[in-house]
Amino acid sequence: MKRNQLTRAIKNYAHALGFQYCGISKAEFLSEEAPLLEKWLNTQKHGLMAYMEKYFDLRLNPKLLVEGAESIISVLLNYYPQNPKHKDANAKISKYAWGEDYHFVIKDKLHLLFEYIKTLIPDVQGRAFVDSAPVMDKVWAKKSGLGWIGKHSNLIVPKAGSFFFIGELIITEPLEYDAPVQDLCGSCTRCIEACPTQAITEPYVVDANRCISYLTIELKEAIPDEFKENMQGWAFGCDICQDVCPWNIKFSVPHTEPRFTPLPEISNYTLEEWLKLEEKTFKQIFKNSPISRPKYKGFMRNLQFIQQNEE
Repeated sequence: MKRNQLTRAIKNYAHALGFQYCGISKAEFLSEEAPLLEKWLNTQKHGLMAYMEKYFDLRLNPKLLVEGAESIISVLLNYYPQNPKHKDANAKISKYAWGEDYHFVIKDKLHLLFEYIKTLIPDVQGRAFVDSAPVMDKVWAKKSGLGWIGKHSNLIVPKAGSFFFIGELIITEPLEYDAPVQDLCGSCTRCIEACPTQAITEPYVVDANRCISYLTIELKEAIPDEFKENMQGWAFGCDICQDVCPWNIKFSVPHTEPRFTPLPEISNYTLEEWLKLEEKTFKQIFKNSPISRPKYKGFMRNLQFIQQNEE
């Protein structure tokens, strides 16, 4: 099979699996991103996420993750819900966490895609990645022509927005590569102006120490008091910078993935009801949910922080 036919077959199968977009880039060292990543880490904008400091070389060179890597297949899966409204404005949960953990959903689909590729190229080698290894997924999606990285640091897909999960297959087969698209943020600064904690310190740079998503998910310590009036009811994650983006306001459409169907509790619980949740019930409800990441203790910390600042 010729390279262009192989590329087309892979993209068609990715779409058949439910991925809305599939792009392909050449596996090579990220020379442009290296100094930017180094500066971001050296200025401590990753907060206490020590894992970001590890495997610096692997983040920049996919050939260290997959020996003989030639191509990176990037895929996108929409997660925008049918009804994006929260019942209680003081107990908001980021849309990405409303259904089953995306790591499971995308990994399952990527494994099916890789099995299909192996029927076309029996001796191909490769690995699937979903935000759980040192892979700069937004950069590869950008290089694969799927969109540009906005001023809020999220990937924006032309005429589709940014409510997409990203996954990759790094494989040892050369394919046809897609060209990057133009950055269309222009002079817009809505995401920067809307962030209540000023986490977007400059266009395209986010300081995790000030980001509500970091404060409610990654931070293991107490949330600093300086943010007590700025959380805007977010108990897990934050969607503000994406919600105000014109590309999302105009183009976001509901997903069609059954495994992202919102958990009933997320759709119906109020802050008062969440605060009554016991640990055993929490573990049962969120067994396969991203909300299990901060564990019961972390989630209750977030809720109590919101409650204290509502009083």
